[in-house]
Amino acid sequence: MDIHTQIRVFINDIDSFTSKCIAKCLSKHTIEGDGSAKKEGRTLKSCDSVPQSYEVVGTSSFVSEEVRPFVLEAYVQLRRANVLQKLMECDVIIYNITGHPEQVDEARWAVTALHDNKRHFKRPKMFILISTVMTWACSEPISSDELELPFTDDDFRRRIPHPNFKKHLELEKLVGKMGKMDRALFSTYVVVSGLQYGMGEQVFHLFFKMSWLGQENEIAVFGEGNNVVPTIHVSDLASVIKKIIEIQPKPFYLVAVDYSNNTMEDIVQSIACALGSGKIQRKPLEEAFLKQDFGITDIDLLRVNLCMEGVHLKELFSVHWLCEFGLVENIELVVEEYRQSRGLLPIRMCVLGPPAVGKSRVSQQICDHYKLHHIRLKETISETVSHLEFMIRNTPSDLDNEESTSATEAQELLNIFKENMEQNRGVSDDQLLVKVMIDKLMSNACKNQGFVLDGFPKTYEQAKELFHVDEHESDERASLTSLYNKKIMPEIASVNTPDNQLLLHQICERVGQPRNYEQRDHKVQDRETELMETLDKARREQKERDEARQRSAHWQLWSNTLKEKRQQEVQQLEVLSLPMKTYLIEYVISPLSQGLIACGSAWPEDPIDFLAEYLIKNNP
Repeated sequence: MDIHTQIRVFINDIDSFTSKCIAKCLSKHTIEGDGSAKKEGRTLKSCDSVPQSYEVVGTSSFVSEEVRPFVLEAYVQLRRANVLQKLMECDVIIYNITGHPEQVDEARWAVTALHDNKRHFKRPKMFILISTVMTWACSEPISSDELELPFTDDDFRRRIPHPNFKKHLELEKLVGKMGKMDRALFSTYVVVSGLQYGMGEQVFHLFFKMSWLGQENEIAVFGEGNNVVPTIHVSDLASVIKKIIEIQPKPFYLVAVDYSNNTMEDIVQSIACALGSGKIQRKPLEEAFLKQDFGITDIDLLRVNLCMEGVHLKELFSVHWLCEFGLVENIELVVEEYRQSRGLLPIRMCVLGPPAVGKSRVSQQICDHYKLHHIRLKETISETVSHLEFMIRNTPSDLDNEESTSATEAQELLNIFKENMEQNRGVSDDQLLVKVMIDKLMSNACKNQGFVLDGFPKTYEQAKELFHVDEHESDERASLTSLYNKKIMPEIASVNTPDNQLLLHQICERVGQPRNYEQRDHKVQDRETELMETLDKARREQKERDEARQRSAHWQLWSNTLKEKRQQEVQQLEVLSLPMKTYLIEYVISPLSQGLIACGSAWPEDPIDFLAEYLIKNNP
C-alpha cells in the first residue's frame, strides 16, 4: 500500500490572475521523496521518503459559480481571527501582493500574526511573499567600465522602490526579518516577480485586446517604448514557487524573471504582428490615463525600466521553463493561451446554395450576430488587386534578388487579374482563386473572429484545394481543414421566411453562443454586477453595524460626561454652601431647635408668637 502525505498550501485571493495559476500548478503536481530536500536543509516535512501532494486552500472575495477543481476549500469574507485559524492549519502560506494595494496590508497582518503565534505551531511553516519588481524601479544602475550590468538577487539591499510601491518594500523587509529569528520553525521567502504574462493576460491585456479586435489600424505604444521590461510567464512563476517549497533554498530573496531583455516597443510590436496588422504608433504617455482598461498601477508597471537577472533561479533551481526567453520569443504560444483562456475562438462557416437563393443575406445575418467577417470571392479579388497595386507602387527600384523576384511575381499576378477583368470574365484558374481565398482566410482578422464563406467553393476541386493540407504545411494552414478532415456533416436548410428567423435560430442552436469580446463582456458585466451587489449589501450591513456602534459609543460618552458634570456641580455647591452651612448651624439652627422644643413642651395658643418671644429672649 502506498503511503502518501499532503502539504497544505494557503494562497490569498484565489480567484486573482496570479494566485489562480499558482494554485493550478501546485494542485496537479506531486513531490517525489528522494531525500534531495534534506540535502538542502528542508524542514517543512519530516517524512521526505514518501510522495507528497498539495492540498490548496485560499481566500476569495466572492462566492464563485466557477468550478475550482484545483482548490480544496475557498474561504469567502472571513474575519481575521478565522483566517488565522486557517493559516495555522497550513504548511505553506503564499501571499501575492502583485494585484491590488489592499493585499499589502493583509499580507503584513498575516506574517506578523503567524510570527507571534509560532510557539503554537504543530509543525514547521513556510511563508512566501510574491512581490513585484516595482520595489526596484528607482534603483541606481550598476556600471562596470561604462557597461551597464543587470541587477541580480544579491543586489537586493540597494533596491529603491517606485514612490507608489514603498509599502511593498517595507513588507519585503518585514518578511525577511520574520524568517531570520527561527528559520527551522518559521521560514520566509520573498519572490520578486517580473511583469506577468500568459494564461489570458493581465497587465498586457489591452494590447492583446486592441490587436484582436482590429478596430485600430495601429496599436499604441505609450511613451518612447525603449524601456526594458522584466517579465515572466505566470506558469513559470508558479514553477518557481513550487521549487521553493520543494527544496527550501538558503537565500530568502529571489528574483523571478525570464531571460529576455525586451523593450516595451518589442512587446507591443510582437503582439500587433501576431494578432493584428503589425503596425504600431508611439503616443504620449498621458493618453494611457484615458484608457479605461488601465489603472494607475498598470501604467506604473508599463513604465518600468529595469534589466534584471535571476541568478538564484539559474544556480539553485532546475525550473522547467515554459517561456524561458520571454514573451516575444514565444508569442505564438502566448497568443494561443490568450485565445483559449478568454474563449475567443473563431467561428468558421461556409454558406453554399444555388444562385439567387439568398446566400448573401443569410451570410450577412450570421456575420452580424456572431461578429464575423463576410468573405465573398468578388470583394476578395478586388482587395487582392488593390493590395498588389499598392505593393508594386511602393516597391523601391534598388532591391536585392529575393525582393525583386517577389515584386516580379506580384506584377505577373496583377496582370492576370486585370486581363480577366478587362475581358469581363471571371478568373478561371482554380488554383489562383484558392490561393487568393487562402490568403484572405489566413489573415489575422479571420483567424481572430472567424468568417463566413459566401458561395465559395463552387466545385469539389476548389473545396479539395481549399480545405486539404499536406504534412509539410503549417499548423495554422491545417486549421482551415476542419470541414474536410473532421468530416463535419453539412446543415441543409431552406429559406422559408423573409427575415430568416427560423433558419438563424437553427444555426444558433447548432453553433452555440458568440465567442467574442462583446459576449464575454456581457458575462463579465453580469458577474461584476452580481459581485458589486453582494459587496454593496455587505458594505451596507457593515455600515449599519458601525453606525450602531458609534451611536452606542456616543450615548455612553454623553452619559458619562453628563454624570461627571453633575458630580462636579454637586462638589462645587458643597464647597460654596459650607460657610453658610456653618453659619446656620452655629447661629440659627441651635437656638431655633431649642425654641421648637420649648414650644412643643408648652403647647401655647399662638406658637408663632411664643417662638418669636423665645428667640428674642435667648438671642445668642
